[in-house]
Amino acid sequence: MLRQRKLHGGSLGIQPASALTCVKPGSGASDPAAPHADSFAAADTKRSRNVTEGIQSIGTADPVAAENKKRTKEQPTKKDNKMHSTAIPDVVPFVGRNTSTNTPRTVTATTSFKTDGDRVRNIAATLELLHITLAPHRRVVHTGDVIYESGSRFKTLYILNSGFFKIVNQAADGREQVVGLKFRGDWLGFDGIACGRYTCDAIAMDTGELWAVPYDALMAACAGQPALLTVLHEAMSREIAHDRDSLMSVCTLPADARVAEFLRYWAESLANRGLRTDPFTLRMTRAEIGNYLGLTLETVSRALSKLARDKVIAFNEKSRRDVNIPDAAALSAFVQRCLVSPSVLQ
Repeated sequence: MLRQRKLHGGSLGIQPASALTCVKPGSGASDPAAPHADSFAAADTKRSRNVTEGIQSIGTADPVAAENKKRTKEQPTKKDNKMHSTAIPDVVPFVGRNTSTNTPRTVTATTSFKTDGDRVRNIAATLELLHITLAPHRRVVHTGDVIYESGSRFKTLYILNSGFFKIVNQAADGREQVVGLKFRGDWLGFDGIACGRYTCDAIAMDTGELWAVPYDALMAACAGQPALLTVLHEAMSREIAHDRDSLMSVCTLPADARVAEFLRYWAESLANRGLRTDPFTLRMTRAEIGNYLGLTLETVSRALSKLARDKVIAFNEKSRRDVNIPDAAALSAFVQRCLVSPSVLQ
């Protein structure tokens, strides 16, 4: 007869064939498995404790931090005839949060311009808050599409989910001036709040997506959502600070330095949103860049050519709009040299 032993925790288990002994009824033979009962119970207790600790660690671990830690440890190993290296590659993956699926999301960023992880997460959190609170209307736009025109009635604010936009101011005599550039996470339409009408044109420079938020609904939601009001104030504050920086650049920098600073700003804006900066595509013509910086088309072209000759930037062979900035520090150093000896560089 096969005898069964009672395992730790009260469950019944059948012993392996090698550990069982045939015992005749009424005989005084002892159970060979009995001396090992305590060791089996101790092993089961240790196993249960390990499982419990593992579950607790899984519950409290941050999957984004774990993914980043894993990528840091696991550097690619090249075999055969390829070089073996454990150095961090030039292109470092940034792991952010995919708000739609609540899973890690990988975005490529270069080491020249560091990705601002907090900025990326704040943009995602803002979009998620708007989606939950207001369910904004989502609109896909294409290059050249006008979002709103100067003089039209103000009713809506817009937040960019993707794409690039320019803000154009028109004078009464027909003069036009590019006064602002907008990227993912930026807001459009603040200029219409004061007088009830938009004072500029908002034009798409690429295919993108806008989220339209009725201003009255936004104000009503802010009354019950202090976090939403904070988001709105932060967006206004960033726009004021950037307009001040742009004015400082136009008023104090020589022409070459203005173009270099413009490229630095564009690349840094992409990097701060987790977008690719090596290379990146300028969505503006030379004439538009000149209009934005207060320069002529010819001056912009000469400045870009000088930056390329000095190997501060490089152009793609197929397109002069695709720009590569191998070293962000070199671009900043170029601006400083322009300030030291502007007459030499002009």
